[in-house]
Amino acid sequence: MNEITEPTRILFEGFQLQTIYLFYAFGYAAIAVFIYGCYVQIRKYRRGQPDPSWNNFVTRFGSMVVTMLTHRTIKRRDSAAGKAHALIFFGFILLFIGTATITLEYDIIEPLFGVTFWKGSFYLWFSLILDVAGLAFIAGLLYMMYRRKWMHLPKLDYKRVDREPGDPDYDRSEYRREDWAFLWTLIIISVTGFVLEATRLVWLSETASVWDVRMWSPVGAFLAMIMKGIGFTPEAAGVFRTGLWWFHGMLALAFIALIPYTKVKHIFTASASLMFRDEMAGRRLPMVPEDQVEAGYKKIDDLTWKSLLHLDACTKCGRCQDACPANAVGAPLSPRDVILSLREFANKALTKKELPEEAELDIHGKDVGQVFMETLWSCRTCLACVEICPVAVEHVPIIVQMRRQLVEQGGMDPILQKTLGTIHKSGNSFGESKRKRAKWAQDLPFEIKDARKEPVDVLWFVGDYASFDPRNQVVTRSFAKLLNQAGVNFGLLFEAEMNSGNDVRRVGEEGLYEFLATSNIGTLQSCDFKSIVTTDPHSFNTIRNEYPDFGGEFEIQHYTTLVKELFEQGKLKLNKQNNKRVTFHDPCHLGRYNKGYDAPREVIKLLGYDLVEMDRNRDNSFCCGAGGGRIWIPDPVGIEKPSANRMREAGA
Repeated sequence: MNEITEPTRILFEGFQLQTIYLFYAFGYAAIAVFIYGCYVQIRKYRRGQPDPSWNNFVTRFGSMVVTMLTHRTIKRRDSAAGKAHALIFFGFILLFIGTATITLEYDIIEPLFGVTFWKGSFYLWFSLILDVAGLAFIAGLLYMMYRRKWMHLPKLDYKRVDREPGDPDYDRSEYRREDWAFLWTLIIISVTGFVLEATRLVWLSETASVWDVRMWSPVGAFLAMIMKGIGFTPEAAGVFRTGLWWFHGMLALAFIALIPYTKVKHIFTASASLMFRDEMAGRRLPMVPEDQVEAGYKKIDDLTWKSLLHLDACTKCGRCQDACPANAVGAPLSPRDVILSLREFANKALTKKELPEEAELDIHGKDVGQVFMETLWSCRTCLACVEICPVAVEHVPIIVQMRRQLVEQGGMDPILQKTLGTIHKSGNSFGESKRKRAKWAQDLPFEIKDARKEPVDVLWFVGDYASFDPRNQVVTRSFAKLLNQAGVNFGLLFEAEMNSGNDVRRVGEEGLYEFLATSNIGTLQSCDFKSIVTTDPHSFNTIRNEYPDFGGEFEIQHYTTLVKELFEQGKLKLNKQNNKRVTFHDPCHLGRYNKGYDAPREVIKLLGYDLVEMDRNRDNSFCCGAGGGRIWIPDPVGIEKPSANRMREAGA
């Protein structure tokens, strides 16, 4: 046995040279399996289409590091899970740094330069920190086990809402087995590490430089005293240590080797997904490249490499499913299931050495692994899933890309198909004559300027429903009166205004959207105005975020922001205070899409109302169900409408 003159731990102490060589052989084999698995995954991503997300790499990397260190996306709306994950994350990081530090000295610095530092005070603090990290790591894992076993959270039930019991891919029990295998493997590695530490202390208990500093390894020291108390001798501990050392080491090496093939790879894919996140995901949908033969995603290799990365980043946490309004009312959609289906499809088709035949790459249909048409059309594109995802998976852009392919193939509800034809023909979804677009203004006691014929300060883009729907026209006329009372120099486009195209685009009819957008942009650019205002959150979103891609950059406000400014400037005055209690529904396209949370609330308070927030508000607001073109698609009989669900919440 080696004589130790100051506190340290001699690596491979008591092992013969042949044993050490054998361990290194296993280690190199594990690394080789790991590297090959990484190669297969990278080859899979490279089979996807190009994506420009490599820009601003340093900024993206810094943002990812901050997000990971703060755990801000994981703690949201589930603080207990976020704290437990933080224990696992930081515990794992410290344990990894500890292992890397030992490797740095033993395999690199000492052989090359003869320098050692893993001893004395450094070693003692090293031992203490890693013991605390190991305890935190185990505590986090135990909570995750408790959460899965006893809390019975619906979002952790992997049964699919778009399949029937008995379907081969309904249950997804393999995911539950993988979760438990992952947790138990990490628990066993951690616990055996502490027991191994304890056996070493007992084995070397007669060496003062080891036993006298045992409390710097408090967990190991506690276990060592228990072992001595039940009769473990140094010799028995030495024998036990040898077997346990091999078990612990081989399990750790197997864990490393299997990282690219199991959920463990989310350590890397989730980080990369956060780094390549698009802050405008869903708010600004991608254009169809001019050289692309078919619109959208038809085959699995039509997805971009970043979308394929997002599929692997998903940790199956179920937060997107919890937030989804379609899922809440029983529609056959879980955003998580869409992502997992595509992931399974990609792993089956794109990890092979040679790509399968084109027919085997089709992601649409009723076969195992394919995504149902009914599932895609259930989406409201409300961005609730994208907004809550802790690893920045972009569900909505993927769904819209798949819808583009459905539209191209005519795979849509007949009423929706008719509505799109109506919009193309008349410029609005009501099928009304263009000349009737400003008919709501005929009974006003003042004339509204035609912004095409004379300069105005504010151009009001009214939108379809505010123009043609009788109920909305009441609000439209009221807003016109407010602008007139405040002395705002405003005008309309009259019959030149067309549907903004926001929901046409989210339906997947990109060709029609481009026609509408370029028509509106041409009209707007021919007018003389300073800014645009709109009462329609959907028009607000696409004019603000998507028209610039087509050359139309305009200053635009939602009407609540303008009304707030008019009150603050004294151009609007309140005759009497209101004392009623009201609540407020955050429209998805104003709130989640464009962070327009404050102006409406400030106007409500300026009017003297007592605002009572619904439980689901601001970024957690529940969608009314009309987005993504669903306003033009009838809801199935027998399931609750999202709007009815929201009304019940408002009345509670």
